[in-house]
Amino acid sequence: MTMRQISIIPLFAALTALGALIRIPFIPVPITLQTFFVLMSGIVLGPKAGFYSQVIYLLIGLMGLPVFAGGGGLSYIFKPSFGYLIGFMLAPIPAGYVVNKMGISPVSVFLAALVGSATIYLIGMTYLIFNMIYMLQQPNAIGIALKAGLLVFLPGDFLKCILMAFLIPKVYRPDSKQPTPEQI
Repeated sequence: MTMRQISIIPLFAALTALGALIRIPFIPVPITLQTFFVLMSGIVLGPKAGFYSQVIYLLIGLMGLPVFAGGGGLSYIFKPSFGYLIGFMLAPIPAGYVVNKMGISPVSVFLAALVGSATIYLIGMTYLIFNMIYMLQQPNAIGIALKAGLLVFLPGDFLKCILMAFLIPKVYRPDSKQPTPEQI
């Protein structure tokens, strides 16, 4: 990792926490700007540094600081939405790899954001369904999870992907010291 990446890692953890404050209450998972910053961390920092930024965010929240959309603390592990936070931690990895392989362009950023979003949904939905079946004893957990944990978020996340595809290539210029995909 470059010094630039190391120095920006905490910034993306903070931006993700700030994104949690901008929310629309929804059950079981609120709509926030967190995913915008999660995906941007992988795209701008790369897979490894993006992952670390979200690990920091997750650890800060689990230590009790109210940086998650619904607060913070170790008990958050038992909330239905915790799987999305695990997805936040892992989403920068595929998003960063897409951009590392393709370079920064509107198409690559859009694809990276889509792949990262799919990672968040896959992990978040799996955890949500598990939580609803085994902890909340919901008989129709899959149907409820699809409606409340996926379908409602798709339009907004698709718009976030489009916004990133236009914004990031215009404002972000990787420096010449950024590692090539072979060096990562």
